Amino acid sequence: MSAFVLIFTSFLAIALAQKDPHYMDGRTTMVHLFEWKFNDIAKECEDFLGPMGYGGVQVSPVNENLIIDKRPWYERYQPLSYKIISRSGTESEFKDMIERCKKVGVQIYVDAVINHMTADILPAYGTGGTSADPKDFSYPGVPYTSQDFHTPPCQIQNYNNATEVRDCELSGLHDLDQSKEHVRNEIIGFFNRITDLGIAGLRIDAAKHMWPQDLGVIYNRTKNLSAKAGFLPSARPYIYQEVIDLGGEAVSKFEYTDLGNVIEFQYGIILGSMFRGQDKLARLETFNDPKAWRMLSPDDALVMVDNHDNQRGHGAGGSTILTYKDPKPYKMAIAFMLAYPYGHPRIMSSFAFTDPNKGPPADSDGNIISPEISNGQCVNGWVCEHRWPQIYHMAHFRNLVNDEPVENWWTDGKNQIAFSRGSKGFIALNVEGDLSEKLQTGLPAGTYCDVMTGNVVNGQCTGKSVQVDSDGRALIEILSDESEGALALHIQAKL
Repeated sequence: MSAFVLIFTSFLAIALAQKDPHYMDGRTTMVHLFEWKFNDIAKECEDFLGPMGYGGVQVSPVNENLIIDKRPWYERYQPLSYKIISRSGTESEFKDMIERCKKVGVQIYVDAVINHMTADILPAYGTGGTSADPKDFSYPGVPYTSQDFHTPPCQIQNYNNATEVRDCELSGLHDLDQSKEHVRNEIIGFFNRITDLGIAGLRIDAAKHMWPQDLGVIYNRTKNLSAKAGFLPSARPYIYQEVIDLGGEAVSKFEYTDLGNVIEFQYGIILGSMFRGQDKLARLETFNDPKAWRMLSPDDALVMVDNHDNQRGHGAGGSTILTYKDPKPYKMAIAFMLAYPYGHPRIMSSFAFTDPNKGPPADSDGNIISPEISNGQCVNGWVCEHRWPQIYHMAHFRNLVNDEPVENWWTDGKNQIAFSRGSKGFIALNVEGDLSEKLQTGLPAGTYCDVMTGNVVNGQCTGKSVQVDSDGRALIEILSDESEGALALHIQAKL
């Protein structure tokens, strides 16, 4: 076997390993606890995420960032050093969170900002007290100097020029040159430190703006996951990369699939248009053919209905994107995402906002305020979509039906669909009109509770109940004026 073939085989094996999120106990879904503090995440793992069967948490960037006046959310995406100190907490609190979450079956993934440092905002002081001189490209907290950035500095103007997209500055953020050995070593050192602390993977922010070959070197030189944290000795960090590609630009998401998973932005746009009634829901029958939708292969994709960027109108999708502000179609889109076997799903957990620049709930000193829970829901400025019953019930649904095939597809040809997942689950969704049909559910005979409107409590359904006949068929009804536009049944919701 030639040396080239050996190297290629090795790179392929690493890439495949970096597409495994390492979920525990048959779990399948992660939550992005956007801007939460480490101590609050640890408590949420113990109180809710672990018991409800969620598999992981994406945390906001953990490294020291620039402090910006009025503390907007995006300051977290302007690194000042790779020290673990942010509004979310200290390195010791970060480590404690990882350990506590892991004990209840929840892995941690870090949002990693390695494309750039800060813009020219002065004075430049960080969340850990570090100072910098961005105008001179001087970041002593790493350290980086002007030698570590693409020169001469330029601004991205033309997204049809791949070199410009990757070597020029995004929104004035000073663009690191990942081809340089010192830059690579600093990034790898940061990745290795947080890997040693027990994380399961990394979201790579702005991957589109870095050369795939440079990222490949950085990923391949990052340590395996920590055996002390319970991972197998050969386990690789789960890598999922932010590459916004809706077609028509020079940089393609398909360039990054050999390195790890890629976030599929097309997915949320498609579901947004479907569940807003702008496109026929019936067309989702061909969703098992990603090429027809210009989407990634299912094994290559991390999927979402919305994220922290596009729910604010940034990134991709515009007004098509569904958010917590459109609760009925939003819950329907997430129900479909969690019922349909495509990609690794991530649930957005937001804080409320009207100003898209607004940071998380905080006191007068800028300290993040912990979420308050009342009757299972967040009430003090935190939205906590992951706690909405329709969403966490569907996360449990996905755990139960994982690896079961899509069967018994039905549609009215317009905006009503239904399908089963083998003999373990069934879902129906209605965007328009009244749905009242005798459908094949694929389920064993019996009475089932609809987990979109309630649950099984003391042997009774707190919401709708559905009688499945001996032939697997049932009368499925979703009226247009109902608060939930979906109905979902699974084997553990059988009375």
